[in-house]
Amino acid sequence: MTITWAELKEQHTLHEDEAILVLDKPAGWSVMGERHDTDIVRLAADEGEKLWPAHRIDKVTSGVVLFARQLEVHGDLTRQFNKRTVEKSYLAITATTGLPDRGSIELPLGVGRKNRVRIAAAREAIVEQDGVWSVPADAVTGTETYPSTTNFEKLGEHDGRTLLALHPLTGRRHQIRVHLAWIGHAILGDPLFDKNPTTRTGLHAHRLAFDAPDGQRLTITAEPGEDFRALWPAAL
Repeated sequence: MTITWAELKEQHTLHEDEAILVLDKPAGWSVMGERHDTDIVRLAADEGEKLWPAHRIDKVTSGVVLFARQLEVHGDLTRQFNKRTVEKSYLAITATTGLPDRGSIELPLGVGRKNRVRIAAAREAIVEQDGVWSVPADAVTGTETYPSTTNFEKLGEHDGRTLLALHPLTGRRHQIRVHLAWIGHAILGDPLFDKNPTTRTGLHAHRLAFDAPDGQRLTITAEPGEDFRALWPAAL
């Protein structure tokens, strides 16, 4: 099914003004860079609108994405992400149970073979104490490693699955997906860890809070769509 830029905006705009655009990105769409019909930046450009992403979420992830509509505001928006003043909240559904009510995953990330993101330590070096997963400093491997922290709260368990609210303090590529998988709680339908997923990936960018160009602090929420809700039969 093809869709025009006007139709995508009409169906998925959460906030729009002269300076910024915030979309509820559907799962299966890339933010930019893939040069195909489900590339948001390309689709907009092909129909005459220039967008500059302030950040990205993965193609398999749905939810809130912030774009600058003016180049002069793009730098400030990206700096907010770099300085970690943006508050991010995700919903995730794992294919497991047994996580504590809340916890923190403090595992450094690195890049392995074929540019794959991984924990920068052996899996057996990961330790959990009082709901905090970490590795000893002398277990970290690789020349380029990136400290990474994801906090989470358990919202419920149902039929062998767990619903989580996650708050990544850092914004590394694939951070939430790799963090959860390496502590034994991979996200449902995640193609990074399931070669033949039978569902969409159970990850949704739920909420984003940032300083708009006019100085106002905005909090934008994208409620999960029916495709995400179908993964969680209980009420969200």
